[in-house]
Amino acid sequence: MANNNNTTNQEKTLFDREVVQEIEAQKKRWQENTVKEKDGEGQYYSDSGIPINLLYTPDDIKDIDYLKDIGFSGEAPYVRGVYPNMYRGRLFTVRQIAGFGTPEDTNERFKFLLKNGATGTSVVLDLPTIRGYDSDDPEAEGHVGAAGVAIDSIEDVEALYEGIPIDEVSSNIVTHLPSTTVVVMAMFAAMAEKKGIPLEKLSGTNQNDFLMETAIGSSLEVLPPKASFRLQCDAIEYASKNLPRWNPVSYNGYNLREAGTTAVQEVACAIANAIATSEELIRRGNKIDDFAKRLSFFWNLFNDFFEEIAKCRASRLVWHEVMKDRFKAQHPKSHLMRFHVQTAGITLTKVEPLNNIARSSIQGLAAVLGGAQSLHVDSYDEAYSAPTEESALISIRTQQIIQTETNVVNTVDPLAGSYFVEHLTQEMAQRIRAYIAEIESRGGLVSVVETGWLHREISDFAYQMQKDIENGKHKIVGLNYFPTEQAQTKVEVFRYPETAEYRQKEKLEKLRKKRNQEKVERALAVLRQKCHEDVNLMPYIKEAVLEYATLGEIEEVFREEFGLWQFPLA
Repeated sequence: MANNNNTTNQEKTLFDREVVQEIEAQKKRWQENTVKEKDGEGQYYSDSGIPINLLYTPDDIKDIDYLKDIGFSGEAPYVRGVYPNMYRGRLFTVRQIAGFGTPEDTNERFKFLLKNGATGTSVVLDLPTIRGYDSDDPEAEGHVGAAGVAIDSIEDVEALYEGIPIDEVSSNIVTHLPSTTVVVMAMFAAMAEKKGIPLEKLSGTNQNDFLMETAIGSSLEVLPPKASFRLQCDAIEYASKNLPRWNPVSYNGYNLREAGTTAVQEVACAIANAIATSEELIRRGNKIDDFAKRLSFFWNLFNDFFEEIAKCRASRLVWHEVMKDRFKAQHPKSHLMRFHVQTAGITLTKVEPLNNIARSSIQGLAAVLGGAQSLHVDSYDEAYSAPTEESALISIRTQQIIQTETNVVNTVDPLAGSYFVEHLTQEMAQRIRAYIAEIESRGGLVSVVETGWLHREISDFAYQMQKDIENGKHKIVGLNYFPTEQAQTKVEVFRYPETAEYRQKEKLEKLRKKRNQEKVERALAVLRQKCHEDVNLMPYIKEAVLEYATLGEIEEVFREEFGLWQFPLA
């Protein structure tokens, strides 16, 4: 421990300076006399390019101030967790993503997952819905209900959650784009009110990240960055005033990572987005504590076990600094970085697919050791299609095994104090801060999207990663490392319901016949006008969905009034 004869500044460090100096001297002796083998020579790096030493000692963390840089769980700087008791008091939410076919099809899967231990629902939407097209639009042909569930109207949202107590079970809605978020979120809120459920009882999360539309898009033509960013902020502002338990954004590091970023870039871009959001909402007259306490994040955990744990810990540290020092947030919850984790889908292979169970399990364990608030463990067959019931159940059981059989949830932040983990956490934090500064030096997140700088960062990393896989530098077991010579493992591939498109078209035809078309057109006309005013669009979208305007009709208003934008691919 610290020597009382040291200076005041030195007393804040973890170790006695004389002891550290002795350890450093002994380490040099050890390197010269004991580490004689040639094995392992050369420099090693984490997936984000951080140099990794052969061995770590107190010398590597000698400058850490425990109270300032690590602290206690539930207290600043929140490195060790956002809640005092962490999983002893509140286990992470078991949240398996589901979504395929019609809302009725996905509703059955929801009930299966909840029956078998899921503690929240998480829905992914099909490509036409994400892109803002109704199921009967020519753009949707052949894609309805594939890779997600089709949502066309408030009736579909009602069918999706039929028989599910949405005032008791949290609902994660993977809306991807803000233009989709504002419509589906309005449908969800309107559905609750029709059921007589007060909005303040609803808990859940929308993804709602404009980077999903403008940097990792699902179409060559999307809304311009400023318009998409506006809709992202509209959803957050509306929820802060009307849905106090709802997380109206999950800043999506996950898909950035899948597209091509390091762990550092993943976190930095998400926090830069949150900074830009906060500045915009403050410009609109909101106070930081009106909305910051419900901002949430979404991380992707790859196979670099300790780097991913350090990333989780470092992200909480940097977010606390942003809220405390930059925005002067006063409410304790504004300082808490709460995040959901999904294991890395891009690491799953079709070759020897059962290996994916090991990959996802290790990634899920890292999420828990990193202090995640909710978790989705990818199923082993997701490299082929949506999970079957059997593979989805294995993923739930994996989370339950982590919760109940490993005992890792019994103590807070069990890897704290590791010389390696603490050093890596501080290194990750410093690199995240530096990348945020780089983004802001270029005008902020919206600007780096508009200029294409972020696109080039993503494509450059993705290109290098693919080269490293092809030349064997980045090893993948069964693929380029001990490649399999056995016959391909037979996997029962999930088959999407073949009648989904027909059933959705039939529902839309009936909807358009029974609704009051004049009221629909009037609501859409008001929304069209408000697109050109400095107002929040959520109330006007909600009015339109209550008149049974479809998602595609509302999205067409956005496309016409905001225009379309093409990625700066050059």
